[in-house]
Amino acid sequence: MKIPKKIVLFILMFNMFITFNAFGLIVPVMPTFLKTFGAAGQVLGFIIAIFALAQFLFSPLAGNLSDRYGRKNLIIFGLFVNGISQITLGLSTEIWMLFFSRFITGFGTAFIVPPIMAYAADLTTKDERGKAMGLLAAAISLGFMIGPGIGGLLSNVSLHFPFYFAGTAAILAAILSWVVLPSIKPIIKDQPKRENLIQQMARSFKTSYFVLLVVVFVFSFGIANFQATLTMFLTYKFNYTPSDIAIVMTAGGFVGVIIQAFALNKLFRIFGEMKIILLGLLLAAFSLYGMLYISGFYIILLVATLFATATALIRPAVNTLISKTAGHEQGYAAGMNNAYMSLGNMIGPALAGTLFDWHKNIPFTFGSIILLACFFITLVWTKKSAAQRQDT
Repeated sequence: MKIPKKIVLFILMFNMFITFNAFGLIVPVMPTFLKTFGAAGQVLGFIIAIFALAQFLFSPLAGNLSDRYGRKNLIIFGLFVNGISQITLGLSTEIWMLFFSRFITGFGTAFIVPPIMAYAADLTTKDERGKAMGLLAAAISLGFMIGPGIGGLLSNVSLHFPFYFAGTAAILAAILSWVVLPSIKPIIKDQPKRENLIQQMARSFKTSYFVLLVVVFVFSFGIANFQATLTMFLTYKFNYTPSDIAIVMTAGGFVGVIIQAFALNKLFRIFGEMKIILLGLLLAAFSLYGMLYISGFYIILLVATLFATATALIRPAVNTLISKTAGHEQGYAAGMNNAYMSLGNMIGPALAGTLFDWHKNIPFTFGSIILLACFFITLVWTKKSAAQRQDT
């Protein structure tokens, strides 16, 4: 029986939701959870970074394997690994166990995200691509948005319970995918050569979408910088509880989800993806810096919402442009996309956690400068590309 395209896309969205819901679910819990280990900002930053390191190391491999062997089995494998590692995180009794579990979670996530993005590209035409990427981005944002709320609520049972819940949900998603998701053979004109990570990264420098990969890295750096330090910032400066942090992060993501699900495709048609990216980078930079000069729950909520809206604009716009440019190398492009995102997610929290322990304001200032620099680099590249098209 042929599964309708809408059902397949829904399953892909559900898997993305479960993956990033699990990530968001532990965010409000981690500062309090780490206190039981006698740890603070630097450890949290490196725990987030080691998750991203695993994604960076294995995302290109997952993308290439999905081009060669198909998407479904890799997605199921990643979900199972993700689920088991979340449970072991909750069972951890030593800091090294936290690092090991998060590395395995990143490894599992590397086998979920690029194959899902490539699967969506296989499933859609170029005209449908923007809507599909917007829906996947909405699923990611919804996971981030609802995750902290669920985590804050479940933490009332125990600090360990959110991890067990996230792990069980990922394993159930793997079973659902195995039963429902059809196997689609990727359309590859030429089988890609076997390349190691260094060779794949080097090849990415020569792609027509390399600057977009730089954007992925920088905005991921900014997002990870914000998320890694916001929980610590609110905990240590305003004495927010996990439930308070959950409300800020949940409400902050709501507008982004609405935009991605219902308005993004229209915005792409009216303004184009590149203008959306530039606007998002500016909004992210100013809202990140603005966190230093505000107080009061509702003002913090507003600024967090502005930042979430910016990321909601950037992520699907970049994903759509890369996918449109990648041609028949959807797996490779998705793998590189996730690798550069992971590189930003790795460096951002590691640096932010260290800077936060030095002074709690520095990560916000530094992150906003990086985002502004990316805005100007992207603007210059866009103008050069437009001038070259006019000359030809």
